[in-house]
Amino acid sequence: MEIRGRRECAECGTRWSYYETGSVSCPDCGSIRSVGVDERKRHTDSAAPLELTDLKTTLVDGEVGDVVDELKTRLREYIRKRGFVREGQLHPLDDEILVAAELLHAADVYARSRETTDAEYLYVLTLVDGVEAGDRPEPADVPRSMAAARGLAYATIISKYRREAVTWLEENPDAEAQSTLGTVRDHEKRVHALDGDVPMADSEALVRATQELGAYLATDDVDALATAQNRLSRLG
Repeated sequence: MEIRGRRECAECGTRWSYYETGSVSCPDCGSIRSVGVDERKRHTDSAAPLELTDLKTTLVDGEVGDVVDELKTRLREYIRKRGFVREGQLHPLDDEILVAAELLHAADVYARSRETTDAEYLYVLTLVDGVEAGDRPEPADVPRSMAAARGLAYATIISKYRREAVTWLEENPDAEAQSTLGTVRDHEKRVHALDGDVPMADSEALVRATQELGAYLATDDVDALATAQNRLSRLG
């Protein structure tokens, strides 16, 4: 959506940035009556952080089943509100949303499993601990039973990023980027068709290529674009 993100309170005159707070309420007096003082810009991202602190104690105690529904609800809401265009500028795909999506899928796999392992449990905890900082586990650390969940999670977020990038490019045309996004789409659809069951090296390569393409779009780094295209060309 396009919004006037720089706001001025009609009650007390305080100015603030909706881009930073994610709230239309005045931070000083709480009034929701305000006016925009800048030009409209496309903005799809939310400033609201993912908060899991109150769930961590239960998870550490091994009672995943007691909080898994609430955990998945918060993760879905966070992912739904997250975007990649901030104040009119498209930003690269970030690790925070990737970890959140992987945790959502991994928690679901864990909750549906009849016989869970210590490795799976510890992996869910690792994702919970790393989600706020965007610490993505190395592919070698992913339990085999969770590999498809990672592949599907990554493909889902890459699809979300690609759609926003396509829309952004309508106002900022770039033929090379558009073509590269088409290649990303082809690989992403393949992962979805296989329900994420692809080599983790392929999932990682697709993420890295998408991030490199995003870096090119954000900073005009032509080397990043070339690296992304080369990485995509080596995918099966």
